[in-house]
Amino acid sequence: MTNVTSAKSVRRPHHWRRDLVELAALFTAVAVADALANMIAHGPDGAFLLVASAVALIATAMFHTWWARRHGHAPPPSDSPAPPAPGRASASASASDAREGVAPADPVETTLWRMRTTVRDEPGSLAALCTAFAAHHVDILTLQTHPLAEGTVDEFLLRAPSALQAKDLTREISAAGGSSTWIERADAHDLVDTPTRVLGLATRTALDAAELPLSLRQLLGRCTIRSRPAGALGDRSAGDGAPVEGVLDGTEMRLNDPHGGSIIVERPYLPFTPTEFARARALVELDARLGPRIPRGQDVLMLPEGEEITVRRADRGDLDAALAMHARCSERTLGLRYHGPVGDADRYLNHLLSPRFGRTLAVETESGRLVALGHLLWDGDETEVALIVEDAWQRRGIGAELLGRLVALAVEARCASVYAVTQASNTGMVATMRDLGLPLDYQIDEGTLVITARLEPTAARVLPPYGDPEMSDHEQADR
Repeated sequence: MTNVTSAKSVRRPHHWRRDLVELAALFTAVAVADALANMIAHGPDGAFLLVASAVALIATAMFHTWWARRHGHAPPPSDSPAPPAPGRASASASASDAREGVAPADPVETTLWRMRTTVRDEPGSLAALCTAFAAHHVDILTLQTHPLAEGTVDEFLLRAPSALQAKDLTREISAAGGSSTWIERADAHDLVDTPTRVLGLATRTALDAAELPLSLRQLLGRCTIRSRPAGALGDRSAGDGAPVEGVLDGTEMRLNDPHGGSIIVERPYLPFTPTEFARARALVELDARLGPRIPRGQDVLMLPEGEEITVRRADRGDLDAALAMHARCSERTLGLRYHGPVGDADRYLNHLLSPRFGRTLAVETESGRLVALGHLLWDGDETEVALIVEDAWQRRGIGAELLGRLVALAVEARCASVYAVTQASNTGMVATMRDLGLPLDYQIDEGTLVITARLEPTAARVLPPYGDPEMSDHEQADR
């Protein structure tokens, strides 16, 4: 906040030495006047000289008063302090306009940017960047520093005039000493300070094991996250996966998965810093200490025919029930779902039910029999939805209910889109995707149909998805 003070209300400093000098001058003047008065009074023209002295004294006092007032209101000298910086000048100008009755100027439209640049680790390097920002009326909202072996990576959240382009900011920062500069648009989610955001991601990870890939993606920005089982890394790592302490290699980090294998995180457009690596490793360690877990919330729904079904989260503990459902499904149902040999369908389940690869919703009957599964799968930086409903329970709205809930989970995870892979002859899946009411894109390649739905915030259900961190266990059970 800028403090604006009127010049009329500013008091000049009071000096006691000035008062002492003035008092001494007063006594000296009195003594001299007394001596002169005695000398003049005894002279022939004493009365005339006394009157002339009084007139001269009054004239001198009036001249002194005029001179003091003129120089007290004189303009500041040329060596006065420089005007305030642009960021503060606007506040001072607004206050001045308010006093003079002038309407303030319209607010300038601004844009949020995330910028990261590398500077030399020496005094004044950050000040040079701040000076470059101030010269273009760019406000620094947050700042993080990532020390490196050589230099320091400074990460900014900026509010800049919309007329200022990304290339202009990059050019100015380069002139101020920044190198390897990266910049992208930011949004309101980035306004949360880093400690608060990290604590929120840790809370989500603690409540649900399936949140770890999402938490890593939100922590590190746009990146690709893959889970590789033990022995699948070839020559890139020894043993059953990455070392316990993990590996940081430029734009790739490999973290040890406590469930076996490794978690691979890649961000080709921007190298990871040691600080980001430490944060990611801390999230993985938290997940390892808490062990397998899923939210216990469930919904009991009534089908049009009158049967009750229960929708809940599923994990590898439901493997036997899922295999039993496969055994009751026809070859056509399995073929439409897995797009391959029917005999290989069972071996996909262990992967699909793992929280490392996404979220799974299960549908059970009143007797506890599992009759449908819906999967939301993290496919790198994309998201896939997949459904399978037992033949005897098809065409009752179960698929549409599952798909709507999966889309709500994807919106909550801030996914931009979801896609479904099926066959062109699967009219049921096509109709279910259309019923979402979202913009759809279709791609057909040799009979395989890929339907992509672009998500919008309004696509989320009114009810929070399963495992909402702000709901208690009793509230989730009531749902």
